[in-house]
Amino acid sequence: MLPDAVREQNRQGTPGTTVYVAGALRAVESFLMRGGQQTARRNAWAAVCEDRRRARDRHEAQSVLESLAGSRGSGPWAG
Repeated sequence: MLPDAVREQNRQGTPGTTVYVAGALRAVESFLMRGGQQTARRNAWAAVCEDRRRARDRHEAQSVLESLAGSRGSGPWAG
């Protein structure tokens, strides 16, 4: 009996071997790249965290600059 995914592929006119080949390639990739994928995920997460930190810092700096620009016209040094 064929798995549901293969039967669905056959109904759509796509050869069922495509599912087997794709599954086999995914299995080989996950076996060979296991450690690399973990490292890649850690690196990606670190990059996301760093981007969020920079965005927070940028937002904070922008808020400070806007508050300074707003108070500039009303301070004792305003001309």
